[in-house]
Amino acid sequence: MHLRARLFVPIIFGALILNVPTSPGFQSRSAESSATPNGEPDHSQNQPASAPSPTPGPPVSSATPSGPPTRDRETIIRLKIFLDQHSFGPGEIDDHWTDLCANALHLYQTTNGNGASGIDSALKQELNDQAPVYIGYQIKPADLAWVGKSPQKPAAQAKRKSMPYPSIADFVAERFHTNVSFLAKINRDRNLDKLHPGDTLQVPNVPPLELSGLKEADDVPPRPDLKTRHVEVDTKNKDLTIVDGGKILAAFPITPGSKQLPAPIGTWQIVKIATLPWFRWDKAMLMHGKRSGDFHTIPPGPRNEVGLVWIGLNKKGIGVHGTNNPDSIGRSASHGCIRLANWDAVRVLNAVTQGATVEIK
Repeated sequence: MHLRARLFVPIIFGALILNVPTSPGFQSRSAESSATPNGEPDHSQNQPASAPSPTPGPPVSSATPSGPPTRDRETIIRLKIFLDQHSFGPGEIDDHWTDLCANALHLYQTTNGNGASGIDSALKQELNDQAPVYIGYQIKPADLAWVGKSPQKPAAQAKRKSMPYPSIADFVAERFHTNVSFLAKINRDRNLDKLHPGDTLQVPNVPPLELSGLKEADDVPPRPDLKTRHVEVDTKNKDLTIVDGGKILAAFPITPGSKQLPAPIGTWQIVKIATLPWFRWDKAMLMHGKRSGDFHTIPPGPRNEVGLVWIGLNKKGIGVHGTNNPDSIGRSASHGCIRLANWDAVRVLNAVTQGATVEIK
């Protein structure tokens, strides 16, 4: 993945997890901030970092449940919301059981050391006591700034000023970590094609992805308060974990690369963090890992191919980033990078800092 950054429409994301203060990249910046040069991040290194590993904690098994612990759709919904609220991302919130949800449940239970596997009686009671499952969200006039034309072809995208959501329904769905199909299912009395400011929808009760007040930041300053944390990426189980002192603080599902361009195994370091990144679409780079002169520069926005966040590693062209298609998470279909849903990419942004170690295995 390759990036370009310049000034963009102000927005802001709230810090969504771990009680971490909002990243400097999410604070107000002067409109006169200078733009960075065109092209990809200038990484001075292209070899795995030799940073020492942190003190290990209790081992976490990579095994996930072999089948769904329940086929009750209501329980699945409650479980996904519960896991999301506890920073163990289950993927999109809906009523379908997935391997991503199974892995999130396994990591949550292993990390919390209760010895349980699947939905035991104690967890079942917690899920039954969970309230409210849904909350109301009233569409605001400012939300419309995030909705507009979002063409599919790179040549057309490069002519736009931003890459917004194609509809208000898409905006609301991503804000609350779900998809339009499930949003329609829990709002059967509403026509999602005819939404307007003032309309209220029922949405999953999860920490919302906030889009208000952030200006584009090409290089978010380091966060000394987060220097003890590191990132672990499991390409087999398709998850990314935030670890501090051997303890998993949060885990999120990922797409970890493809057979043709797999994620680079090894220990790396974060060298650059950008919010609202530009994307250099280069077919040769995406298909073969080699940069060419035939490319398109795609403007920032939630439907930019790298989404809302770019966390660059000291492996040229490789980073952790968001996506324009959250439904793709969990599939091996990226171009060597580590892809997350935008809502999870923002949570990772607020939990790590430049200089942190990223171990890909």
